Amino acid sequence: MAITADASDRIAPAKDRLSGAKRTNTIDRWIYVFTAASFIAIVLAGFVPNSFAKVAAINAGQRPPFPLILHVHAVLMGSFLLLLLGQTILVATGRRAWHMQLGVAAMVLVPVIVITGFILVPTIYHSFWNAAQAAPPPARQQLRGVLPILDNILLVQIRAGILFSIYMWIALWSRTRDPGLHKRMILLAVTAVLGAAIDRIDWLPSTMPGSPLAMDLFTLLAFCPMLIWDLVRNRGIHRAYLIWAGFYLPVSAVVYAIWDTPLWHATARNIMGV
Repeated sequence: MAITADASDRIAPAKDRLSGAKRTNTIDRWIYVFTAASFIAIVLAGFVPNSFAKVAAINAGQRPPFPLILHVHAVLMGSFLLLLLGQTILVATGRRAWHMQLGVAAMVLVPVIVITGFILVPTIYHSFWNAAQAAPPPARQQLRGVLPILDNILLVQIRAGILFSIYMWIALWSRTRDPGLHKRMILLAVTAVLGAAIDRIDWLPSTMPGSPLAMDLFTLLAFCPMLIWDLVRNRGIHRAYLIWAGFYLPVSAVVYAIWDTPLWHATARNIMGV
């Protein structure tokens, strides 16, 4: 994960509009650290309180226990976010040799994260489905009411898995070929899965389960500081954002088009084999 700053980073290498090269270089180095740290803060704000609430619901018999694959996936994703933060700090502090060596770990972590993610999704779905069939009548009715929501969440999860895989492949492919593209894409890849944490932050306005609109808007907001700095620094938009939008927008258009439709609910049940 080579977070470097060189000529390949700049669309239009004109003189910087900001006053003082020292200030500019400092922001160049630390804006990516700030972005990676903000992603971790969002994940903690979303998952920590939500996890406590779900544990209480499990103890009350209102939902099935957490499957083992959920814990595995959480540890892997947390490790990746910490690795990403560490990598940005290494580059910001000039330790690029360590950064390059440690970056190999991402090539191992990313495929495993994707695999566990695609195992986790049907596991969670089937756990609720089975619980709805076996629960006593009052609880069964409540669990069955959750299933249509799970169908729609499945749609968001499929989008996240597809986009994260594509973005990370581009990021890792460009690791030595295009450092400017790499350092942005690896952070933008995280935005594909950041919605899971954003949707769990109770104090944020939400449009769920009606639509994922609010979740998507807050996801865009999460990487705005990096985007705004790029616009100011380079006097143009870096191609990494265009690549991100080129995949995100059409895939999301499909999500919104079939969200909560009878066709999708039937398709989701067929995909899950229930």
